[in-house]
Amino acid sequence: MIRHIVFFTVADPADRATVEAGLRLLESNPHALRLEIRPNLKGDSWSTEVDFVVYGEFADAAALAAYKAHPIYEDAIRRVRPLRDLRIAADFELD
Repeated sequence: MIRHIVFFTVADPADRATVEAGLRLLESNPHALRLEIRPNLKGDSWSTEVDFVVYGEFADAAALAAYKAHPIYEDAIRRVRPLRDLRIAADFELD
């Protein structure tokens, strides 16, 4: 299994709702075993810049690749990319 975690910051706070709606499109992508989009609670005073977290679980690398090739993913990117400031992604495999 692969876990996929992505952190997003929004350039203009006025665009937060639009970015969240665009990211939530990803929740309907059929290739994820689990996919959640949540606003960052910003409870860590050392790291308050992250606005949204995408958390996904995928059966394997092929499922993650299929997720990224799906039209829902493309649509979400089209909506979110112009409004985001920072995007940091990490993928790791479970033993």
